[in-house]
Amino acid sequence: MSNTLEAIHLLEDRLKSLLFNYNFLKEENEILLKRNTILQKELLEKEELLAHQTEKMNTLKIAKTIEGSIQNKRETKLKINALIREIDKCIIQLQE
Repeated sequence: MSNTLEAIHLLEDRLKSLLFNYNFLKEENEILLKRNTILQKELLEKEELLAHQTEKMNTLKIAKTIEGSIQNKRETKLKINALIREIDKCIIQLQE
């Protein structure tokens, strides 16, 4: 009989330990999920900032080329042609 009681107490102790670990891991998982959400938002903001800064840099390159810099002359011409095509598409859409 005492072996049965010892087995039951041992099982109870193990169950308590498992429940404690389960609750701890559940809370830790919730914290990590919140942190993950925050980090994803920060990453999105950084990506948007990078895109904005890249666009700004390209605009500055075009401005430098227009000022007379020869370095990015081909890029500027291509960009201007792309902008003209985009404007033409917008005009066609407005006419429809």
